[in-house]
Amino acid sequence: MADALSILREYTIGKKSIEEHDGHIIFGDFSWPKDVKTNYVVYGTGKDGNPKDYYTLETLLFLIKNVKLSHPLYVRTTHAENIAPVRRPDRKDVLAYLNGDIATSNNIDKSAPLDITLQRPSKVKRPAAAQITSAAPDDGGITETKRSRLDEVQKPRNSQRLDQWLDGNHVEKPVSAVIPQSLEDAYTHDELASIKAKILARKRKAIQPTEPTDLGPLKNGAAKLPEITSDISMDIESGTYDMTTEILLRERNWRTRSTILQTGKSFSKNVFALLSSIKAKEEGRNNPDKELEKHVANLASARSNTTSAIRKPASQAPGYSRYDQERFRGKEETLGFRIDTMGSYHDMSLKSVMEGAASKKIPAALKPKSAIKPSRQVAEKPSKPAKRVSRTPIIIIPAATTSLITLYNAKDLLQDFKYFSTSQKKAAGVRRDNEVLIQRRKDNGAATVPYRVIDNISKLQTHEEWDRVVAVFVQGPAWQFKGWPWLLPDGSPVDIFAKIQAFHVKFVEQKLESNVGKWNVHILNVSEHKRHMDRAVLGKFWEVLDRYMLKNKPHLRH
Repeated sequence: MADALSILREYTIGKKSIEEHDGHIIFGDFSWPKDVKTNYVVYGTGKDGNPKDYYTLETLLFLIKNVKLSHPLYVRTTHAENIAPVRRPDRKDVLAYLNGDIATSNNIDKSAPLDITLQRPSKVKRPAAAQITSAAPDDGGITETKRSRLDEVQKPRNSQRLDQWLDGNHVEKPVSAVIPQSLEDAYTHDELASIKAKILARKRKAIQPTEPTDLGPLKNGAAKLPEITSDISMDIESGTYDMTTEILLRERNWRTRSTILQTGKSFSKNVFALLSSIKAKEEGRNNPDKELEKHVANLASARSNTTSAIRKPASQAPGYSRYDQERFRGKEETLGFRIDTMGSYHDMSLKSVMEGAASKKIPAALKPKSAIKPSRQVAEKPSKPAKRVSRTPIIIIPAATTSLITLYNAKDLLQDFKYFSTSQKKAAGVRRDNEVLIQRRKDNGAATVPYRVIDNISKLQTHEEWDRVVAVFVQGPAWQFKGWPWLLPDGSPVDIFAKIQAFHVKFVEQKLESNVGKWNVHILNVSEHKRHMDRAVLGKFWEVLDRYMLKNKPHLRH
């Protein structure tokens, strides 16, 4: 059901004309009485037990027509016209909603009852068909009533003929045939041109029988294309000719799965000879040893002919030729199968083919000379390059979940300078990584330096990795450093803090651990609730660490 407020907003945005007639406000085909209430609540009503009151359609329409008036003058004008005004607190919101500046308003009551719209009565009435009996002198006495009946009978016939024409029932007739007179009476010249273009497009896309004679005589590997017909010329002149469709219709397959086999290959000389030789070996007609000697001799002669056919330049060193690189090439990859890529399977049995010719020992006398590589030509294996030593600094944090810094929030603290508790990160569904790589941005903001953060010292296996440790976060108990190097006999980690910069994170309101107070540890006091102070506190961490690395670890990245 149409809403009066929504229709008024639609007509206001579209700047459509709104009519007022006999106490009704008319919006096109809809109309409402002037005093009909919309669902926009009047300011000050509906509170403290007071019933809700709604603005009428006449009130809102009057505000739109007099929007340029100041509010005091607008109120005086409404009193003079005996129309309820829109109150000042509602004025801005009403105009913003009706002009489309806002999509909705909090003052619109969607549960308010809506009045049913009235259908606008038609102003123009069509005269009865029986009253129109005027006829032209040359119509032969046919009245307008009779002409309308004839048109109703004639139009279905024309439509039926057009459907038959498009369905292809008249394919046997040429496309350039004369169109029946009835179609010329029923359609304009442009409509007939459009129909003809559709018929031609359907004819081109239809599957037509192809005969070998359609291609014409082949000349220079190309088929003779048919000449352009008068219909195509007519389409080109009218602008309805599609060149792409015509090209696709003239395409012919040059190769099929039947003609592809007729490429001049002789199966009797290749495949059939191989199969017959394998069959002969299976039946034991030939001697395998003699066959092996014959195969090796053929291979040696083929290689010698290839080498002697190419002339070696006099400037080249003896024993080397850039045209004879097969000697220096390593064994070709055959995916683990013993396949001689340079050999032939002629006169070999199926068993010998499967086992490979390399499985049988070839006498040294039968080996070709080109297969023997001089000792001076054996390339030496290059030595492996030394492993590159990493220069990424390492920071160790406590593994206990009670610590303020863990692998859950280490990246937030050290990289983003924001503190989030471990419980908050777990509640957010963050997964715990085995280690974290943070990117510390330098002061200029153009470069970043990576730092590796771990909580398990078992990942440090070599002395070089321990040398990259630059900072450790202390929790308090001495058992945190169990298994560390540089421990004193009594288990005191004092020497560790002389070699590695130590830090301790705690809340400002929290009491300092007794052990931390005795050790050489830098304290970072983080507020439990004041998050805007985190950047200043955690920025001191990087200042202290930069001074330490510049003095003690200058070979690492910092």
